[in-house]
Amino acid sequence: MDTVQRTKFLTTKEVAKLLHVNDKMVYSLVNDKGLPATKITGKWLFPRRLVEEWLETNILNYRDSGFNCSTDDGVLLLAGSDDPLFQKTLSLFHSKHTLPLAFFANLGSMGGLSSLRRGLCHIGVCHLLQDDHKDYNFGFADQELDKPPVFVNFSRREQGLVVQKGNPKKIEGLADLARKDIRIVNRPLGTGTRLLLDYEISKSNISSNQIAGYENEVSRHLDAALEVFSGQVDAAPAIRAVAGLVGLDFLPLRWERFDLLISRDRFFEKGIQKFIGLLQEESFKTLADSFEGYDVSLCGKMIFPDNFKQRDDE
Repeated sequence: MDTVQRTKFLTTKEVAKLLHVNDKMVYSLVNDKGLPATKITGKWLFPRRLVEEWLETNILNYRDSGFNCSTDDGVLLLAGSDDPLFQKTLSLFHSKHTLPLAFFANLGSMGGLSSLRRGLCHIGVCHLLQDDHKDYNFGFADQELDKPPVFVNFSRREQGLVVQKGNPKKIEGLADLARKDIRIVNRPLGTGTRLLLDYEISKSNISSNQIAGYENEVSRHLDAALEVFSGQVDAAPAIRAVAGLVGLDFLPLRWERFDLLISRDRFFEKGIQKFIGLLQEESFKTLADSFEGYDVSLCGKMIFPDNFKQRDDE
């Protein structure tokens, strides 16, 4: 009998091995499907007995047919990651089109992917760093969805740490977050920003339980920036755009790809095509230029994984 079977509590890696998924998908199961878990000193533990019971009750593949509503009925539903340029784009869309009405649910990238799987939205908005730590979203979609979606790029954007103007605490990088005089605010599990932060911590010489405030979470990039601006915390993981909006300094970590995931059977609906078409217009490009930290050179274009091959069932 191996360790995974024997222990009373499982680690994230052990649960991932048991369920045959990657570590990041375990966080999605906690958030979206009620996988039993507890957090102790910044680390997740999973009671083995409860995990086994949860697995038994979910033994049949669950697929909610959702509302099955076309955008031709006058509503465009989007769910996933928070982004200030994306929010402004929704307002621009409404200024140009009376229908469909676009509604967005800020659920984090994993929540957007889950909503797309369940048929609860038309477009999932995601920026999930894959296990190869190079590409984004493709592996998660392959694991979570029955069929590959259409991937349309919205932007590339710069992720990092926002710090107070002038950087009075002299924070130079991730390792400084473990200092006794530094406190942060974090983003929730299931968000691409949290996954990136955890990855950066994993390859550093510090651990999450050394970081004061690691367990405190806010739902939006702007909320994180405002916590820093108000002096409640010294730093937070967020994108460069909110640092520019609030007037904070920014320490870059990496550029990431921020994508729109669309079910193939809905891709050519008029409402979805209107939204994608907006991304090619000059008014959108002007809007994007008003923000810092975005690259929209691929915006509105379909993208594919490097190893893409047309499959017989597509």
